[in-house]
Amino acid sequence: MNKFYPLDHLSRLIQTEKEKKRTIVLANGCFDLIHVGHIRYLKEAAKKGDLLIVALNSDSSVRKLKGKGRPVLKENERAEIISSFYFVDYVTIFEENTVENILLTLKPHFHAKGSDYTEDSVPEKDIVKSYGGKVAITGGPKIKSASKLVKKISLKTNNE
Repeated sequence: MNKFYPLDHLSRLIQTEKEKKRTIVLANGCFDLIHVGHIRYLKEAAKKGDLLIVALNSDSSVRKLKGKGRPVLKENERAEIISSFYFVDYVTIFEENTVENILLTLKPHFHAKGSDYTEDSVPEKDIVKSYGGKVAITGGPKIKSASKLVKKISLKTNNE
């Protein structure tokens, strides 16, 4: 089953799913180097509904957010990795720095964010509330960071 769709196609699929009374959850991120924190975040997000959509930052938006040398993995590779998880139903890539457009287009029932956020600190919380959605913080305590992993790898490589 293909899980990767551009937003316009995904929007039609999700509308059909909503007509079937299925609960839609959206999670998002760069997912540059997958680590256990990502898995916990996405698995718990998936439990909030019937379908989990993962919105993946494009290569250009990762560079804007994370800086030079990022992403480590290209967007098509990151999309393939995320798509391989049994608990992920759909994947889409976005160019913007935030998922506001995706939220307004899909209007998921839940917008899941990792535990490095609180419900009050989620940048898109007002947009989610504007259409009647809810913010869900998932994944347990923040234990890993891809940015810290990249620095650690770089230090180890430079010291060898």
